[in-house]
Amino acid sequence: MNRILIVGATSAIAEAAARRFAERGDALFLVARSHDKLDPVASDLSVRGAAHATPYAMDADDFEAHGPMLDAAMADLGGIDAVLIAYGTLPDQAECAADPKAAVAAWQTNALSVIALVTDLANRMEAQGSGLIAVISSVAGDRGRASNYVYGSAKAGVNAFLDGLRHRLHGSGVKVLTIRPGLVDTPMTADIPKGPLFASADKVGGDIYKAMDKPKDVLYTPGVWRYIMAIIRSVPRSIFHRTQL
Repeated sequence: MNRILIVGATSAIAEAAARRFAERGDALFLVARSHDKLDPVASDLSVRGAAHATPYAMDADDFEAHGPMLDAAMADLGGIDAVLIAYGTLPDQAECAADPKAAVAAWQTNALSVIALVTDLANRMEAQGSGLIAVISSVAGDRGRASNYVYGSAKAGVNAFLDGLRHRLHGSGVKVLTIRPGLVDTPMTADIPKGPLFASADKVGGDIYKAMDKPKDVLYTPGVWRYIMAIIRSVPRSIFHRTQL
């Protein structure tokens, strides 16, 4: 049995991964902003076989709430073997470009709160000498693009932070997994027309489950996005700036 903390537990991707954790009997501590959404998820995971599934309401943008939540998770689980950070927002790029406050708010949720939370987690896990920190980022962080550069730059910041943290923790017994999904059909992307590159949340959640069992440094999911983003990164700026990517 693994003891797993999931922050952003009501996201479609997190739920898909959590169902797999539950089916093998893991103990889960589930964090999200709303008890109304979280309680049914916890009940479902308990029915599916979780050793237990404890709901805990917290707004990740409230940095002062991180420490008490981690204390509660440690006490409830008796220690933490793995953490999945799965929350985020998809801001309106036009609004962010027009309004500095909107741009900063997008960074607050998608980058700064993640960095604050993972810093606390990393220190705790380093002290215990073991653990896995898995963070859902995005392929959008691989290269800034006009269509979503505020969101993408926040994810790029998270990616660089996790790279550095992984370097720092090398040899400590703590693993850091950066998860970079491509386009995923979830409520967050409900207003985006769907095409052949969209994956289901269940597919991505399954990939995350497998990667957390055998940790690597970076997971692109579905795997084709590793090659798509390699091509996008390789396009010279003089050509790239004339595209609609």
